[in-house]
Amino acid sequence: MRLIINLLSSLLAILLQALASTPPVDAASHPATDAYKGWRLAVQAWTFNRFTFTESVEKAASLGLRWIEAYPGQRVRVGADVTMGPGLSVNDREAIKQLLRDAGIALVNFGVVDLPNDESACRRVFDFARDMGIETIVSEPPPEALDIVERLCAEYKIKVALHNHPKPSRYWDPDNILEVCRGRSRWIGACADVGHWLRSGIDPQKAIKKLNDRILTFHFKDLDRAGDPEAHDVVWGTGVANVGDLLKELDRQKFNGVFSIEYEHNWENSLPEVRSCIGAFEKIAGSLKPGGWKRLLAEDLSNSVFTAGSWVTEDGVLFPKGDGDIWTKEHYGDFVLDLEFKIEKNSNSGVFLRTGDIVNWLHTAIEVQVLDSYGRKDVGREDCGAIFDCLAPTVNAVKAPGKWNRYTITCRGPMIEVVLNGQNIISMDLNRWKEPHKNPDGTPNKFNAAYKDMPRSGAIGLQYHGHPVWYRNLRILELR
Repeated sequence: MRLIINLLSSLLAILLQALASTPPVDAASHPATDAYKGWRLAVQAWTFNRFTFTESVEKAASLGLRWIEAYPGQRVRVGADVTMGPGLSVNDREAIKQLLRDAGIALVNFGVVDLPNDESACRRVFDFARDMGIETIVSEPPPEALDIVERLCAEYKIKVALHNHPKPSRYWDPDNILEVCRGRSRWIGACADVGHWLRSGIDPQKAIKKLNDRILTFHFKDLDRAGDPEAHDVVWGTGVANVGDLLKELDRQKFNGVFSIEYEHNWENSLPEVRSCIGAFEKIAGSLKPGGWKRLLAEDLSNSVFTAGSWVTEDGVLFPKGDGDIWTKEHYGDFVLDLEFKIEKNSNSGVFLRTGDIVNWLHTAIEVQVLDSYGRKDVGREDCGAIFDCLAPTVNAVKAPGKWNRYTITCRGPMIEVVLNGQNIISMDLNRWKEPHKNPDGTPNKFNAAYKDMPRSGAIGLQYHGHPVWYRNLRILELR
């Protein structure tokens, strides 16, 4: 009996290890691509407070972020006197929800917003948060309001995180947060603003240890100096916050939540610095508890094969400037590939999978078509989303030229799944393609090999077909 129990225990351990190393993939939607499983990297829209919320969402999407924190009072769009907050009309709220859906971004937090000692005023904020799908309200309520706030948290199932502006604000000292949270439920905790702690002369490492599991979310920063109210943000890991040590401590605490990038410097053109913060976070966090996702191509393209000068990366966007395709040096077998692309009218490109020979790619690669087929009612085997010349997409999901599209492509054994802009458009079993030059429905294709015999591992490539095309946020998760 003991032998059987030990055997079952071993099998269970192997199964759990396999599940941990290969996160489940929902082929009907796009996955989160966070570097650390359980940590969500967002941007606080205050980072882009010289712009509208609509522009902030666009900037977040360009950075590959899938989470955003809104703040009250930000103009929603150019040319309209409409601001973020509970006063938004039903129509404006629906327009914002659609904006977020189109960008593939979730609105997770909202603040810093006032929660006074007035139930009706607080309830308006909670109603807004529930309607918009917000998980956490960030605020600095007076202690006498916390009974109301805690009751509403439990009723609405929405957390409230107490934020620390610099000294002498209400919660600048973590001891003040601990004092008002004593005896209260876990619906109330801290929104730890690392930069404001530094400005107040507080050691963030000590503050994080002191607050421990009371931290619900972060406004994460790194500053050029400590103890100075005029200190400004710098790229994470280059300042005085000791970002690596902070993340190690949070990993030790098993923190599971949101890090909102709040970059308060170079307001008009902070995107390159924010992008560098993301790179630093992914490197450090990914080494602590890898989520499995990694960048497909290095920023300098050093891990790829292409004709010199024919492909370039600018501001996080990859595009061709001359003849020739671009290929990964590494070969991939079973994987999830997540990327965005943008095309012009009549553009043509493609994503090559498992390419056995990058010279003879036509007959050794599976191509997912990238094409301007916007608006076509009947889509075929050469339209956007098709497995080129083999299988048409089930629906035409490509956006109009000039708009960013998102692909999630899953290769697992003989199965190829393609999701385009949130719609599952391809489910292909390669084993059904049993003959060269012939599809299962009897129609011809141009390939010398039966698709069931195509390589099950190979290079990933992007095609240059003489047309303008842009790619960004290319990430890959290898499936073990």
